[in-house]
Amino acid sequence: MMKMPEMPNLDLQAIVDELRSSARRTKQLWLNDDSLAFVARGREYRSEFHVNPSYEIQYSLIGDLHLHYRTPEGKEEVAVVPEGSCLYQPAMVPHSPRFGPDSFQLVIERSRKPGEVDQFNWYCPACDELLHTVTHTVDDYKVDPVSRAYEQMNASEEIRTCKSCGNVMPVIEMNQPKISGS
Repeated sequence: MMKMPEMPNLDLQAIVDELRSSARRTKQLWLNDDSLAFVARGREYRSEFHVNPSYEIQYSLIGDLHLHYRTPEGKEEVAVVPEGSCLYQPAMVPHSPRFGPDSFQLVIERSRKPGEVDQFNWYCPACDELLHTVTHTVDDYKVDPVSRAYEQMNASEEIRTCKSCGNVMPVIEMNQPKISGS
């Protein structure tokens, strides 16, 4: 007999409220062989460009998303996704989702296949040369791979120092989001 697949029916407002009252930035909604989904809170600190072997569907639940991305020529562009709107992003597009601390995004992606690796690339803010790359196997968003990548980047001034121009990228703070009016 075939097992009934899981069919999560989630109260997104309750999840937003849970994240607001916690120090967490993400809540994984599901992870199965086909897809993973999570709600993300405030990415005002993001400066890296994530290269994901999967597509991403990004829905602005609360607030606007400013999705910085790099074209095949390496030029940085910004796609604005207003609250209530949804953006489909193809696989392998270097992107940096940025949204305020009181904003929330629903993200749905394809689960990674064995051997797939995500990259987190930082570029020098002074000369735009590639500064550093951190790689992670993203198989569970409960371990917050974005935070793990930032921990690695922040750990060394040497890797935050541009080999081309000598600029030193400051440590990126990822503290508890500060909500407007609090």
